[in-house]
Amino acid sequence: MTAVQVRVAHGSPCWVTLLVHDLDRAQAFYSALLGWEFTPGPAEPGGYLRATRHGAGVAGIGLAPELPAAPVEWTAYFAVDSADAASARVREHGGTVAVGPLSSGPAGRLAIAADLSGAFFGLWEGHEHLGWELVGEPGAPAWTELVTGDEPTAAAFYGAVFERQVVAADPSAVARGEEDAALRVAGQRVAGLRMTGLGQTRDLRDGPPRWRIYFTVADADLTAGQCRALGGAVLVEPRDTPYGRVARLADPEGARFSVVAP
Repeated sequence: MTAVQVRVAHGSPCWVTLLVHDLDRAQAFYSALLGWEFTPGPAEPGGYLRATRHGAGVAGIGLAPELPAAPVEWTAYFAVDSADAASARVREHGGTVAVGPLSSGPAGRLAIAADLSGAFFGLWEGHEHLGWELVGEPGAPAWTELVTGDEPTAAAFYGAVFERQVVAADPSAVARGEEDAALRVAGQRVAGLRMTGLGQTRDLRDGPPRWRIYFTVADADLTAGQCRALGGAVLVEPRDTPYGRVARLADPEGARFSVVAP
């Protein structure tokens, strides 16, 4: 087990959340598929659950507002030293702050923002809750990447918002299936940017720009089969990539996520 017990570096992904219309159904689906257990999280209207593996926090699931047209999507949160300062940089560089910044009690301070393409992401200034406590193990987050039709604009935006480097990949690496660019913190890759759009068939089925969440699993093929049996869908069948065997899935409410068996 790889436990994370310290503050996640500014600009790095640190947490993921999902707002659903049927909390009980989501709890049953992810418990069976990824082996999650659930504990009550911060008090939120309708309820909020913190998903754990072996007692370590990996994600949050809450009840969505009663807006039938609102899509159900996973949201990636990035650690920031100040949610207020990062929100100001989002606005300064053409993005939108849809929620906050606001306090989430003693856990921390948050904001929900969108980049210039409309891809949503969260900002998290952790106090008592620093972020996920387990990574790279089955059932825990593995990777976060932006699916975008304009990688240069996205790279400039996120580099400015997080005040961190976004480095383009070598063309030969992209040809092998790696991401087009990577957000780096202290020289380490912490998140990816992947191009999609007309003429690039590899991601045409993935919908509008968004942050894609990957969870680690022991067997991607087995997990894809289980997803179908539990009422979810397989959007892209398991396939080999430079990072392992990957499948793109959707839960019973349509929330998309990926799994990877390293």
